[in-house]
Amino acid sequence: MLLCLIGSIDAMANDIRIRQAGPADRAALREAIIELQEFERRLSDTRRPGEEIADAYLARMESRAADGGAILIAETDSAFVGFVTCQLQEADYIAETPDSNRFGYVSDICVLPAWRGRRIARLLLEAAERHLAPHGITRLRVNVLANNPSARRSYEHADFVAYEVLYEKATGPSCRHRDPPADPTR
Repeated sequence: MLLCLIGSIDAMANDIRIRQAGPADRAALREAIIELQEFERRLSDTRRPGEEIADAYLARMESRAADGGAILIAETDSAFVGFVTCQLQEADYIAETPDSNRFGYVSDICVLPAWRGRRIARLLLEAAERHLAPHGITRLRVNVLANNPSARRSYEHADFVAYEVLYEKATGPSCRHRDPPADPTR
């Protein structure tokens, strides 16, 4: 999951429009994917260069959003501001309730650097939730890198709560993990 950060509300958020992506948005989406990937590469050594994966990643996003999901664009009159990709997910976890096995998944969200700090990501998440609601979705999920405390706080401000926590252990001589960055609030 990729996330660019959001912050406090700004009057500019009132000028933001959210709409479904179309073919004319592919170039801007590709650039945003590169931005997101490079952002996450600074946090995790498991991420490949953005330019290397952008085309295939965009094609996969489009494919996964095609069946009831969406790629939603945030824009102003003059600029692409960001996007969110949401999709329907079906699981078959025996120990889970039916409504937990059918959920909305936010696979990617990005607000471009010049537009951060205006709660645009929250607007995108709310739009994704509205888009998925007619499909009977009552749960929305998102993944985030554990060493991205700002993104985690952003999700929490949008009323997401931790559901499951995935741990990873790198093994073998060629594996290493970066230490998480210090949390500036501590």
